[in-house]
Amino acid sequence: MTPLKAVGAMSGTSLDGVDVALLETDGEGFLRFGPAGYRPYSEGERRLLRDALAEGASLTERGQRPGVLEKAEAFVTKVHADVIQEFLRSHKIKPADVAVIGFHGQTVVHKPEKGLTVQIGDGGELAKNLGIAVAHDFRAADVGAGGQGAPMVPAFHQAIAQNLDRPGPLAVLNIGGVANVTYVESGKDPVACDTGPGNALIDDFMRVHTGKPLDRDGDQAAKGQPDETFVAHILEHPFFAAPCPKSIDRNAFAFANVSLPTFSIEDGAATLSLLTAASVARVVPHLPQPPRSWIVAGGGAHNPTLLKMLRQQLAPATVETAGAAGWSVDALEAQAFAYLAVRVLKRLPITFPTTTGAPRPLTGGVVAQP
Repeated sequence: MTPLKAVGAMSGTSLDGVDVALLETDGEGFLRFGPAGYRPYSEGERRLLRDALAEGASLTERGQRPGVLEKAEAFVTKVHADVIQEFLRSHKIKPADVAVIGFHGQTVVHKPEKGLTVQIGDGGELAKNLGIAVAHDFRAADVGAGGQGAPMVPAFHQAIAQNLDRPGPLAVLNIGGVANVTYVESGKDPVACDTGPGNALIDDFMRVHTGKPLDRDGDQAAKGQPDETFVAHILEHPFFAAPCPKSIDRNAFAFANVSLPTFSIEDGAATLSLLTAASVARVVPHLPQPPRSWIVAGGGAHNPTLLKMLRQQLAPATVETAGAAGWSVDALEAQAFAYLAVRVLKRLPITFPTTTGAPRPLTGGVVAQP
């Protein structure tokens, strides 16, 4: 297949900002990486998105935009248009040379057990503003067919892992607001699922108790003593005993913060960091074999304390960051949605029975023309 240039844009459940990346790909094995960029959200913009998440929890239909959701959707659309236009200008990329934009949008609710997943952002309006075709609404077809609609990126993880010289089986772990894993074994379909909380609980705890958006570099957690009894209690939740594939809403474990205010800042951060690491370890028995190598991407890869806990929980497997493997720590998901956008254009499957529980390999996504 002829390679196409695509731009992927991702606003994840950590609510930190918009990642954008250029990728040239045929949607299968050919990958050539281009530049990447990032536009952080201001505190006011994050507040708007948090309000949208709170409003999203009450949605019962995909098309509903009550309360603040209409304003948030307009914001998400505009900020992506601005970010992509500036990215193209700064890297001297002609819009006419870009075949498609992969636009994930901002997830405000994900309840596949109820047949509901909503990512706000107007793909048609974005295509009109950019003058470029936009692939969007990636998850709905899978959820409509009975799949989990997440994780979406395993096909990309398998493609980039094929030439990586690491002992296998290999696991690619993305730690955003929610953490998800892709298990890659040579000659076999990838296996994937969400593992549980990623950075979301840590970030929410720090914001509530310190006013800061995150535990930068895991500094507070490094000084604290995790409450292993609390972590063990949370891990009794049925989600962690369920087999792959499975997915979880960002706010599914918000109740975990209920007993944390009695903790010090340091101990609370340490406890929630251990919860993230231990929940990743809990997925290992559900994989075909214990991975021998783990590669960590997303915001969690910048947290040395969390990485230390992961190494302890996942031993004797090796744990390294995506950067150490020669990949992008921060742009990997944006690259993934550029890759998926090309697969959408070519009507190739983007979800699979072993990654989302879909009944068969499924195409998906919607293409909006300018």
